[in-house]
Amino acid sequence: MVSSLLAKTAGGIGCAILALPLLAALTIAALLGGLSSGGSMAASPSKHALADIPARMLALYQRAAPECPGLSWTILAAIGKVETNHARHPTMHSSAGAVGPMQFLPSTFTAYAYPVPPGGKNPPTPWDPVDAVHAAARLLCANGAKDGKNLRRAIWHYNHSNAYVNQVLKTADTYAAATPTPTTAAAKAVTFARAQLGTPYVWGGDGPAEGGFDCSGLTRAAYRAAGISIPRVAQAQYGAGPRLLKGTPLAPGDLLFFGTSPRTITHVSLYTGSGQAIDAPRPGAVVRQGPARTGSPSFQGATRPTVRGGGAR
Repeated sequence: MVSSLLAKTAGGIGCAILALPLLAALTIAALLGGLSSGGSMAASPSKHALADIPARMLALYQRAAPECPGLSWTILAAIGKVETNHARHPTMHSSAGAVGPMQFLPSTFTAYAYPVPPGGKNPPTPWDPVDAVHAAARLLCANGAKDGKNLRRAIWHYNHSNAYVNQVLKTADTYAAATPTPTTAAAKAVTFARAQLGTPYVWGGDGPAEGGFDCSGLTRAAYRAAGISIPRVAQAQYGAGPRLLKGTPLAPGDLLFFGTSPRTITHVSLYTGSGQAIDAPRPGAVVRQGPARTGSPSFQGATRPTVRGGGAR
């Protein structure tokens, strides 16, 4: 059992080789269920979120959410807000015995503490933000949050109160930035990419005529179908821009870039909205849709191709 402390105290390269695999694609039903409340799974932070959540905690919520496929980081952040105002509470200890930034009873924390997440304490402790946020994601996942099957039930298990559930969902909604409407060209690029789902990955591939796509071959073909020419390889596509400023809400059709640095881009995907992206991930896989992974340490930024966004190869 988890107790709400604040409520009690206040009275209430080639993309093939180096690309990281995506989590398994969500079913349409799970996607819709997971987005019914609390924001999209990879939603960009709203201005309110950026002002209200300490940068370290925001990054942690985003990093921990993939512990549970279909769980939005905004739900974890909302729980962190309701419980201890993102670890700002002076004691982080409730009269019910719950402790730490996510307010775990020690016995409950033990059930969800392993494996120890990167950067966590060993042995894990509910007082450590890394351990606590990852454990919270696991607790939610075990009680209905996975693939968005029953998010309300999952939050209710965190704290047995319908008022608490409503407060968390309302707070989560304020943390997710609104999704911009895509341009006509971007919508055409997304439509093209969706039509390629299931197409085999082929290194250097530019389409079915060559047996399939690699990551940048897919994004180039998608924008070519929309009447926009972008470079062939992921690094050049990133350089062509136009790049989005950090914190800009993503729109369907935006290109997402991954690598070890902005000068070493190794993978690109095409954002489709609602925290999802389509890509050709790696040899042996197929074109698929899955979480956009913008909270990953390898995410280097996004671009929004336009007619003047870059020349042909």
